[in-house]
Amino acid sequence: MLMRPAELAAIRAGEVDLAFRRWDRPRLKVGTKMRTAVGLVEVTSVDRVPVSSLTAADARRAGAASLAALRQGLDRVHPERPVYRVGLRYAGADPRQVLREAVPDAAELDSIGTRLDRLDRASPSGPWTRATLLLIDELPATRAPELAQRLGRDTPSFKQNVRKLKERGLTESLDIGYRLSARGAAFLDHEGHPRSPATPRPGTPLPHLGAPATRALAARGVASLEQVADLTAAEVQALHGVGPYALRHLRAALDAAGLTFREPSP
Repeated sequence: MLMRPAELAAIRAGEVDLAFRRWDRPRLKVGTKMRTAVGLVEVTSVDRVPVSSLTAADARRAGAASLAALRQGLDRVHPERPVYRVGLRYAGADPRQVLREAVPDAAELDSIGTRLDRLDRASPSGPWTRATLLLIDELPATRAPELAQRLGRDTPSFKQNVRKLKERGLTESLDIGYRLSARGAAFLDHEGHPRSPATPRPGTPLPHLGAPATRALAARGVASLEQVADLTAAEVQALHGVGPYALRHLRAALDAAGLTFREPSP
């Protein structure tokens, strides 16, 4: 079930607890916990409902601007399909996040190595786990197709492999590309692999904004909040890929850092 970043943020904040979708059949089961960018979102109900039964309260709980806007959105794609009312709630942090922030002891690090050895032996294309971790360490925040090309792999299979590493808490996804987690870095150090020296970027890192907004800012040469503060809000909003969600999160991050957008010239 696809959900926009703004929708996910509202679910986490408790402002949205419903979603409406046109499906040919129920696509989710009650109790399912979906992993999302904000953590776990649990499905609390799935009911088929007639469009005529929708109310203004439903629209508010789904984060729609109005009942009319909710109905228009549902009529935009596959209007012939029935409507399902999906109850949602924020169910806490993604367990993988907790895992990747926990630095394991020597015994657990040996166990991680054993599990990665099994993945390597099961791979029809040969060992890949350490090479993938080292490449992500060398080139964080790099697009998956570029990383896959460096390893001579196709992008879908490369992404599938990275997901296996992420399940073990060794990597984490960024708006663009990946980086090693503290757990992944500790594992490479434990095995004695030569690692790229950390080169922190100057300034305060950008918050998670979504790939389109991150790409738009990167194309403008903006990689920190201090650089964002050199721009007006109108200049940032004019960048293709920067929508209301990204602008709202930039404002909040600037405020937390004691910064603001540059005031427009008179």
